Amino acid sequence: MSSSTGSSSSSESSAPHTPSVTEVKEEAKAATKSTLQSLRSFASGGVGGVFCVLVGHPFDLIKVRLQTAERGVYSGALDVARKTVAREGLARGLYAGVSAPLVGVTPMFAVSFWGYDLGKRLVSSVSTVHNNQFTVAQVSGAGFFSAIPMTVITAPFERIKVLLQIQGQKKLAPGEKPKYSGGLDVVRQLYKEGGVRSVFRGSAMTLARDGPGSAVYFATYETIKRNMTPKDENGKPKGDLSLSAILTAGGSAGIAMWIPVFPVDTIKSRLQSAEGNPTIGGTIRELYGRGGMRAFFPGIGPAMARAVPANAATFLGVELAQKAMTRLFD
Repeated sequence: MSSSTGSSSSSESSAPHTPSVTEVKEEAKAATKSTLQSLRSFASGGVGGVFCVLVGHPFDLIKVRLQTAERGVYSGALDVARKTVAREGLARGLYAGVSAPLVGVTPMFAVSFWGYDLGKRLVSSVSTVHNNQFTVAQVSGAGFFSAIPMTVITAPFERIKVLLQIQGQKKLAPGEKPKYSGGLDVVRQLYKEGGVRSVFRGSAMTLARDGPGSAVYFATYETIKRNMTPKDENGKPKGDLSLSAILTAGGSAGIAMWIPVFPVDTIKSRLQSAEGNPTIGGTIRELYGRGGMRAFFPGIGPAMARAVPANAATFLGVELAQKAMTRLFD
């Protein structure tokens, strides 16, 4: 009799827990909230990306042309701008290749901010977050993670953008047409020449740039934003961040991102614009042979000049989109 009772007790204690209706509702509510937050991050990132391209593309074009031109072609950033406008016109020249980032930038930035949101959730699952305030290290980890899914989109679109940006440097003979007629034509020709591998050339260097770059990017923005957010007498946040604070934090994040990864970006641009089958090691040796360490920093002036307005515009777009969705859906 006692044996039977013990067996029954053991069976009852090991029986799986059946969630109550309330628990199921709470879990469903939490899952729905998480999904909606991811969708908002995705949408707001896309808006921020469009803002970024419209403001920053002319600076980016100048940077890429300085990075990829032969030595002596340009005397500096202003010389690139002057010759580009004279040869190709103002809008068409400074916005050459803009179709690729405009088409790709919405999913690219959308995936970046979605990845950052997902990264924060992953960080929360493996470490302790106090009072919903992530540490700099935790934000950096989430930022690095955001670059992983983004690279799948960024690498091919940057390859297309670079090729379209630099083809305007070539002087065409009378009646000669540019090699590429647009973004889709670039994809078609690259695929014909080398398949998918050619389209995605530079992916490793893109991740090598965007991983650490995104870590610094988001950490800088969140830190400055946190410090500039109005607080009450107890040090708790109150009210919304001002427009000037958003622009300051965004611009600072852009500069902080570029400083450590600019040489990687130069290698990436050379890889993606070179003919044949260049290697990372060969590209690095070629650059160093041309001008030592200075050869890895051509175009850093335009990049820094672009970083402030373009990234300020990015985070302005993100914050405005987030506020708009809050008003509409909350």
